[in-house]
Amino acid sequence: MDDRATNTLLYDDTCPLCTFQMRVLSWVDWFHVARLLPLSHEEAQRIAPDIPREQLLEAIHCVTPNGRIYRGARALRFLGIRMPLTFPMGVFLWLPGVIWIAEHVYAAVSRNRHVLSRLFGCKGACNIMPTRKREGDASELANAPSRTLK
Repeated sequence: MDDRATNTLLYDDTCPLCTFQMRVLSWVDWFHVARLLPLSHEEAQRIAPDIPREQLLEAIHCVTPNGRIYRGARALRFLGIRMPLTFPMGVFLWLPGVIWIAEHVYAAVSRNRHVLSRLFGCKGACNIMPTRKREGDASELANAPSRTLK
């Protein structure tokens, strides 16, 4: 496990849109703020034992070392302010009222993510975007057959 990654990000690895977003995140997470853990991994249930699988499939969940859990848009805000390239988005999500809107948008996208994946061709995009191997990520990202860059 990568000791530098202090937060664990749980995501639906059966969703091409979610997988694509995790590939992007693996490239912008220069300081290893998040360890990516797909829900299909056996460790996922141990990380968040009190959250039903249905809820885990509805949104990404970020689990901090002290056990605090951020869900959906709040997870994006939490991680956003910790990464240089996403910092402006993270600050924007702290503006009054913005997180309320972001949660509703996130929920709508989440409900329709499989349709959106097909519509935008995320499965094909995942094959184009190179995988960045990162120590500690227990995900299909580390074992993907697409081209890999370090």
